Amino acid sequence: MRLREEMPELTGATKWLNSNPIRKRDLIGKKPSFIHFWSVSCGTCKKVMPKINRFREEYNNQLNVISVHMPRMDEDLDINLIRTTASKHGIKQPIFVDNDQTLTDAFHIKIVPAYFVFDTEGRLRHYHSGDGGMRLLHKRVNRLLGYTNK
Repeated sequence: MRLREEMPELTGATKWLNSNPIRKRDLIGKKPSFIHFWSVSCGTCKKVMPKINRFREEYNNQLNVISVHMPRMDEDLDINLIRTTASKHGIKQPIFVDNDQTLTDAFHIKIVPAYFVFDTEGRLRHYHSGDGGMRLLHKRVNRLLGYTNK
């Protein structure tokens, strides 16, 4: 995705965990949105999850936060493994299980973890993939929220 592109529709979930289904229109106009792609077979995803959890807690009422589980291999399709891994790593936000890779393809994901920040109009304002990038992520979100001191 390119900066300022519109958020894809949140359709094609095999299952939603921690939430009823969420639609794009549920997110637009209210608060900025943070969408995080991860996979149970991704060691880096598990390593950065505590940082993502702290980020989620820090911006608790100011951001819509959604995780998307993207399978990288056949073993990643097991919903019980996804549920167990999410619980073990403290993923409390809604999880879009993308076993058919519908959303993964819409976002053009090749590498996880991947992070997307959308403004209240649903336009992409920040993207990062791989390890690191949390400082810049905070900076971009703070700018969207109008903070100057963080």
